Amino acid sequence: MEILDKFISQASGFVWGIPMLVLLVGTGLFLTIRLKGMQFWALGHAIKLIFHKEKSAKGDISHFQALMTALAATVGIGNIVGVATAITFGGPGAVFWMWITGLVGMATKYSEAILAVKYRQKGKNGYKGGPMYYLAEGLKMPKLAFAFALFTVVASFGIGNMTQSNAVANAMSSQFNTPTWVTGIILLTITSFVIIGGIKSIGKTTSFLIPFMIIAYVLTSLIIIITNYDKVGNAFYLIFYHAFNPIAAGGGFAGAAVAAAIRYGIARGVFSNESGLGSAPIAAAAAKTNDPVKQALVSMTQTFIDTLVVCTMTAVIILMAPVWTTGGSAGELTLKSFQFFLGDFGSIIIVIATILFGYSTILGWSYYGERAFEYIFGDKSIKLYRIVFVSFIVVGAMTELKLVWNFSDLANGLMAIPNLIALLLLSKVVSEETNRYFKS
Repeated sequence: MEILDKFISQASGFVWGIPMLVLLVGTGLFLTIRLKGMQFWALGHAIKLIFHKEKSAKGDISHFQALMTALAATVGIGNIVGVATAITFGGPGAVFWMWITGLVGMATKYSEAILAVKYRQKGKNGYKGGPMYYLAEGLKMPKLAFAFALFTVVASFGIGNMTQSNAVANAMSSQFNTPTWVTGIILLTITSFVIIGGIKSIGKTTSFLIPFMIIAYVLTSLIIIITNYDKVGNAFYLIFYHAFNPIAAGGGFAGAAVAAAIRYGIARGVFSNESGLGSAPIAAAAAKTNDPVKQALVSMTQTFIDTLVVCTMTAVIILMAPVWTTGGSAGELTLKSFQFFLGDFGSIIIVIATILFGYSTILGWSYYGERAFEYIFGDKSIKLYRIVFVSFIVVGAMTELKLVWNFSDLANGLMAIPNLIALLLLSKVVSEETNRYFKS
């Protein structure tokens, strides 16, 4: 097992090395230039479309529900632990590079969604789409489409299931002394009730859960920021200064070079918002719309909300508190920072956020994995996937997951490769659709 763990860890490190990070950010930058920076000048219009309902539109769920399903999968442990990890290993400057990832990632997310809706298909279980369909139909590359679907299924059991249930179980155990197996059974039960109804049930659940979850987290963060406004300026100074200047070791902090800030900022940014991985367009394909651009604009706001709002709140509070300089565990950094300002209430907020964020990610990824599994094995395979998927929730809750984390990272990286190929080769289609919409 140790040999396997070492091999997978090395493979994951290779896949998520500098070339992949350059490819991810480079693709986003290329699309930003090709689309003339539309994520900046069209953001206001995109936000208005979130609640827009198109008459006689084809699809299974509303723009809002599709956005909430995608947010369910992305606003998760990465917003809590991922940000803390970036700062722990990359220093405050890593946050700046997370922002860059988010800004160019908006163009990536937009492009993914356009292609997902344009090449989607109507099946027995509703509308289906995503990278496997625009790879197969748009580029006539069925082998790459199959590879993407396979990696998505694997990732759904890892990063979308077991790692999330494990984080929730650990939070429940540490805060409420709940046995991990009990948490696993509870998560299995409430997940089963939701996913049995398919994307419509998932959409309804996430459209209620996600706004409440994000608003509560942001409001709590704003209370800390406003009541400690004198520390905000220094937090932003640290972010901008150390994005381009190394930070020396001090206290318990090990120090970080600029290269580390860039690497961990980009890696954790992508981990959080998933721009370029190809997961979110699977949900976008189910939206009720007659125009791919409309849903793409809505999907684009997902990256903005996840990285530029939620992750920023977490990062600023971490840098306002002195805890990050003491060299403690990245896994506890966000909790201790909130606790520094709010006492025990702060730790409870983070525990509750971990539980809700983890559960919502399970719901979102269950749909991604289901659609990928269906692509490989056909319509009749969905029930089997759901049974296996919820069973692994209990396994994740009760198991040490170092190997699963590394395997999940590897699967996520392998998902991104065929998707980024498709985005680059189909960028002309994205550009043409965008020009048609905004010039009409």
